[in-house]
Amino acid sequence: MGKVLFIDVDGTLCSPIYNKVPESAAEAIRQARANGHKAYICTGRSKAEVYDDIWAVGLDGMIGGNGCYVEDHGEVILHQKLTADECRHVVDWCRANHLEFYLECNSGLYPSERYKEVSYEAYRKKYGREPQYGDFFEKMIYNASPYRDDVNKISFRLNSWQDYLNACEEFAGLHVGCWGGDAPNCSHGDVSPNGINKANAIRTLLEHIGETTENTIAFGDEAVDIPMFELCGYSVAMGSGNESAKNAADYITTGTDDDGLYNAFKYLKLI
Repeated sequence: MGKVLFIDVDGTLCSPIYNKVPESAAEAIRQARANGHKAYICTGRSKAEVYDDIWAVGLDGMIGGNGCYVEDHGEVILHQKLTADECRHVVDWCRANHLEFYLECNSGLYPSERYKEVSYEAYRKKYGREPQYGDFFEKMIYNASPYRDDVNKISFRLNSWQDYLNACEEFAGLHVGCWGGDAPNCSHGDVSPNGINKANAIRTLLEHIGETTENTIAFGDEAVDIPMFELCGYSVAMGSGNESAKNAADYITTGTDDDGLYNAFKYLKLI
């Protein structure tokens, strides 16, 4: 019986350093689908940030925005968005607190004035070299109004962990998450509609395709992946991932750039 695979993108399917899909990972997914398994990405990215190289791997669909968007073979199953008032509230709060941000929509990514500049500075400080962001900034849409009604979620750079705690208090009626490291060292916070997480989206998709959680395998590398680890029948953390994800997983494979997905697929006899 074929398994249903839910694969995080950043740091799992894509290299955490080079932001590209290793050929071994692409080959593993192609072989698994040829063997009768289904493969969905389950990512914090919105659809506008799922570029052609990811779709070229061959996928059955996607869960985006950490769970606010669900698509199966091109059919939209779920799409929850921030209201225009909620969007305005988050944007105004970020500006008042000097936090650079970007809006994540299916139509595109819309950054604040200094988001790119601040991100480049942070990358150089962390890695000691020029940034490797792939298409991320090149495909952003600049100088657009940040007040929109089609926003899946809003990500903002944290100047300190207190910024995240303040966001949790400010947006108590919405979902506030964090990513880019283990707490309290995350690089970003994000705000999305209430009730959003990867596990709830997986339940929605499984109901649609008539599958059970027992027949699923989740692959991830960060704390945001833990809800799907807890829901799915089996879970795999990348060796290059965060400690919180590794501690929550059933199995730890090698690093993303060390054929992590391919080795995990072989270990699980998917290929």
